[in-house]
Amino acid sequence: MTVPSFQDMMLPYLSFLADGQVHRHADTLDQIAQHFRLTEEQLREMLPSGRQAAFDNRAGWARTYLGKAGLIESVARGFHQITEEGLAVLRSQPTTINMKFLERYPNFREFRQRTVSGSEAQQVSLEPKTEQTPEEVLELSFTNLRQTLAQELQERLRKVNSKYFEQIVVDVLVKMGYGGSRQDAGQAIGRSGDGGIDGIIKEDRLGLDVIYIQAKRWSGTVGRPEIQQFIGALEERRARKGVFITTSQFTKEARGTVERTEKKIILIDGEQLAQLMIEYGVGVTEKATYVVKRVDEDYFIEE
Repeated sequence: MTVPSFQDMMLPYLSFLADGQVHRHADTLDQIAQHFRLTEEQLREMLPSGRQAAFDNRAGWARTYLGKAGLIESVARGFHQITEEGLAVLRSQPTTINMKFLERYPNFREFRQRTVSGSEAQQVSLEPKTEQTPEEVLELSFTNLRQTLAQELQERLRKVNSKYFEQIVVDVLVKMGYGGSRQDAGQAIGRSGDGGIDGIIKEDRLGLDVIYIQAKRWSGTVGRPEIQQFIGALEERRARKGVFITTSQFTKEARGTVERTEKKIILIDGEQLAQLMIEYGVGVTEKATYVVKRVDEDYFIEE
């Protein structure tokens, strides 16, 4: 069983408060988890951002929507209690409580709709068309936008010439904290070009260790022979660390060869390189920033 949707959690959430007592939100979460027989692995399943567990997020929105409908109320930070309206709902023995069910309550309808001013006033429905919470919809959209951007970057990387590709590699490595200054890194990369080595870069700004680089702007996949050549080049120089970067992909055999060697070798394919460029701001520019805020419960605690 997967983590249930926030709508599936609504009835169990309300039912746990049926005794009319004040309950902690955390205790309610435990009861819901037991109700659905969720495993520890399922409870640890994260949203795409990795910042919050999907279960916690969905249970939180179940609580929010029940509150907006007036079925539960907050009595203190993290503590909730069922209302008379909520008790009346349970007495009717509903088989499910979802967004459509809550639409019968005026406060909830008001919460769900907003009037947009303009040449013609219109009502905009904010009702989700899926079982996802608002954060999940936002994060999925962000993930899709980032994936599209990564694909565009890969297309650009495959079209640039080899020299410019080496410059991009330098920019990424320097932004990641390798190579000392960009000038040092730029002199190191693309200087040797023999024996399977395209350059050498400092591992840190002090140059306590070095990393050997192979940067290939290829359209075909990188296989075992290319990796073996790279390993041989490292062996000749008694080097321990290397990074093989390509615009394409690595075969299963190539990755297996790396796993079996005693050398510390990192393989970065076109997809990973594009993601690193996005993460460290290389070849991309910021278009818009969205900050998600929530109510500061501590601010509203009266002394």
